[in-house]
Amino acid sequence: MELTQTAPAESYFKRLTALDWLFSAFLLGGALYALNQYGSYMDVYEKGIMFAAVGGFSVLGWNWKPIRTLMVVVAGLSLFGINDYHADLARADQAFFLKYLFASQSAIMWMSALFVMATVTYWIGFATRSEFANRVASGLTWSAVAMGLIGLMVRWYESYLISPDVGHIPISNLYEVFILFSIITSLLYLHYERAYNNRQMGAFVLPVISAAVGFLLWYTFGREAQEIQPLVPALQSYWMKIHVPANFIGYGSFAIAAMVGVAYLLASKGILASRLPKLEVLDDVMYKSIAVGFGFFTIATILGAIWAAEAWGGYWSWDPKETWALIVWLNYAAWLHIRLVKGLRGAMLAWWAVVGLFVTLFAFLGVNMFLSGLHSYGTL
Repeated sequence: MELTQTAPAESYFKRLTALDWLFSAFLLGGALYALNQYGSYMDVYEKGIMFAAVGGFSVLGWNWKPIRTLMVVVAGLSLFGINDYHADLARADQAFFLKYLFASQSAIMWMSALFVMATVTYWIGFATRSEFANRVASGLTWSAVAMGLIGLMVRWYESYLISPDVGHIPISNLYEVFILFSIITSLLYLHYERAYNNRQMGAFVLPVISAAVGFLLWYTFGREAQEIQPLVPALQSYWMKIHVPANFIGYGSFAIAAMVGVAYLLASKGILASRLPKLEVLDDVMYKSIAVGFGFFTIATILGAIWAAEAWGGYWSWDPKETWALIVWLNYAAWLHIRLVKGLRGAMLAWWAVVGLFVTLFAFLGVNMFLSGLHSYGTL
């Protein structure tokens, strides 16, 4: 019995190649480098999160090979940009590569442009049935993700150049989390694109990312939100480093489900059906996106409650953000219950997924715009 239980794990590790282990060694080396360079700024929990991430990203890279290239490129170019500062923030407007490519604001503007270009190119490929255009669009999306990640990594370093007291991981306000949303949603989509060997869905998924980019650009030029600000006391916690990414894996997954739901509704009416994947494929992507999103959103909600107890002395206070998070959770819990227990399929669940995006959008953005409470960190 014991042999039977351990055999799957043994066979899994036997399938790993030298490149797989080299990738893990690369991640471990990066963590040790970060520990050596910036360990004095980390507490024991943050160090634990970093080394846990090495294991998590190793498994991700073993199972999804393209992301290994992304991680290596982002690490290399981020370090290039960081080293080009020579510990002088003023070089952001002086050094050529920083000014035009790798300073955080430059990289994020490149990310924005590439996402819009990818959206247009996906629609060109969709309209012309051009596999070449779709491959170009996919490449543009990967490039946008890389530039977004480089922008966030360099922004993290820039915050410490302002002052060690200001320095923080760049996922603390609406400007930063809209970048995170764009990156995470794109990566989730690229995974489904590869898993189903189908790029036609990109014409429907990328517009929601371009919409986020449009908000980001307005927020940047209309409100100068790109300025790095010190963290409020409640956000000065290691919980932020895991709660926020888990939340946005949920948000990104729900956004993909909604946009695929739109494609499903059109195809079910015979509109663009010949250009879209089969209804069974769209239904499966919609289901898997909501299942993944629900799982991570549940984790984020639990972590948020623990964080709230540490910051405010109570796990739950019926703050507007908490209340709407519960509404989002109940909405998708009901969706999954109807599908898994009742076996329902079809247009009703697609409509539900689309409407669910508006519920999620209000929880994410509307609460910040129209309501106030303990979570009022991302006001417009």
